[in-house]
Amino acid sequence: MTLVEYFNGVQSRLPVEAERVIRSLEDEGPMNKEELSLTAKVKRAVLDHVVMQLYALGLVDVETEGKSKMCSLTKLGYEFLGKKNAV
Repeated sequence: MTLVEYFNGVQSRLPVEAERVIRSLEDEGPMNKEELSLTAKVKRAVLDHVVMQLYALGLVDVETEGKSKMCSLTKLGYEFLGKKNAV
């Protein structure tokens, strides 16, 4: 399986909110879940589910900073966006 085939499969399984989350992280950089929820216009309960899916796929990294969970795109996440934009 090529990376493009993998990304196509990933994209078909993600909820529609996932693209808004990924785009927000690309545009604004790393942010905590509260900021991400507001920026991506995704309800917090839905955001938690989407972030866990993106984390499991290796597209988003989640790190604890104090009491906040900071979300950021991984290298694979940027590649996913690059392939998606190329299609």
